[in-house]
Amino acid sequence: MACPAPVTALPTATSGLPVPALASPSERVDHLRLTDLWHRYGGAATGAWTLRGIDLRLAPGELVGLLGPSGCGKTTLLRLIAGFEQPVRGEVAIDGRLVAGSGRWLEPERRGVGMVFQDYALFPHLDAWTNACFGLRRGQDPARASWLMDLLGLAGLERRYPHELSGGQRQRLALARALAPGPALVLLDEPFSNLDVEVRLRLRSELPEVLARCGAGGLLVTHDPEEALAICDRVGVLREGVLHQCAPPRELIHRPATAFVGRFLLQGNLLPAQRDGEIVSTPLGRLAVTGVAGDPPLEAVAGDPPEVMVGDQAVVFEPDPDGAAAVCGREFLGRDWRYRLRLADLHLHLRLPLEIDLPSGQRGHLRLRSGASARLFPCGRPLVAL
Repeated sequence: MACPAPVTALPTATSGLPVPALASPSERVDHLRLTDLWHRYGGAATGAWTLRGIDLRLAPGELVGLLGPSGCGKTTLLRLIAGFEQPVRGEVAIDGRLVAGSGRWLEPERRGVGMVFQDYALFPHLDAWTNACFGLRRGQDPARASWLMDLLGLAGLERRYPHELSGGQRQRLALARALAPGPALVLLDEPFSNLDVEVRLRLRSELPEVLARCGAGGLLVTHDPEEALAICDRVGVLREGVLHQCAPPRELIHRPATAFVGRFLLQGNLLPAQRDGEIVSTPLGRLAVTGVAGDPPLEAVAGDPPEVMVGDQAVVFEPDPDGAAAVCGREFLGRDWRYRLRLADLHLHLRLPLEIDLPSGQRGHLRLRSGASARLFPCGRPLVAL
């Protein structure tokens, strides 16, 4: 699937998916439904698009992650759902109720959405208990807030103020406050990014269970592919306001819809390619087209210059002082080194065991590991290195 071309004008109206005001008990009502959503700052007449034609559904109890580089529209999408921004076009429905679009607009406080922010957004002059109960509606039983405090490990800390809590405890309190009113949907904007590694790993592993026990769906914005793939039922990948793919982690890894999805999630290497029938040539070697029934046709390559995506373990480096490739640096990944290499205009990554020590500036030859798997874009067909 090729990335859609940039849009320079407001698109003409087309019929969107129907968004019912109410659903029958036998119907499954999505916690969230976005239909052909477009947005740009500065109004409909000026400014570049921040979101373009977003379609997304979030099923009851589902946790969906949103990934993408800075400025791709992730936080803007949360703001549209919460009601802090209005779409130029399209519809937003929460728990089967239309809240934006088609001439309807519902204020943020009436949407029944919980929000958890990167900076916690707690009230410093209120203690933990009062913070947790802040969003409760008039007459709503505070017993749910008490249950959440216990569920999230905050029992006994009710009278402490935010500055008396650790970072992890403050984030748990922010989650308790968001869930206390019983929302169908919780929006989480990089909630773990300010926490140390150990606390971040522990909290993110607990999030799906907490949401499930509360009967809420969640939309999680993060910059960390590992985080999204580890805990989310599905992950959506955004780039320049376009949703390239939204699928379960396994499908994203094994069948990325675009070269960008594969490179962003897997940090794969993209190589320029030339195709001659079933053989594809790259600067690192040749590959053969493989696949099964149902794979996209090879002819789809005709629309864009073909590229091959290979993983950082599919590349072999052979030291040679006369080699055309050079080591530029490396990163420690716990059990491996991740080397950065340069070959002419190409910048590549290579993963090697810790016992292999390549100094910066080391020259050598690069080739594809025989039998290594790869993928041809834009058609997405699988390849195998010869």
